[in-house]
Amino acid sequence: MESEFVFLRAVAPFTPFAIRQQAGAGVKHIARATLKRAGVQPPTRGAHVFPHTAACQMLRQGVGLEGIAAVLCHPSVETTGLYAKVDLELLGQVAQPWPEVVRC
Repeated sequence: MESEFVFLRAVAPFTPFAIRQQAGAGVKHIARATLKRAGVQPPTRGAHVFPHTAACQMLRQGVGLEGIAAVLCHPSVETTGLYAKVDLELLGQVAQPWPEVVRC
């Protein structure tokens, strides 16, 4: 069966999970249940943890924000930049020294 949707129900009728008012609710529920069953305590709840984790792993492996944005289909690198703030080790490498205060 072909569909333009990424997530379809596994039981007939094979309809998409998302309905306007409940967009992503089914995927979010499955993600939460699976993480709980695995004993994983993610920093964020729901399905967002998966692209977040992928982005952090790519950052740690040296992939640039442009590459991560392409993989995650982000419209801009600024959107992807939100993932950079959580990798403290990488932030330490690019942090600038605090500017000195000049007294008047």
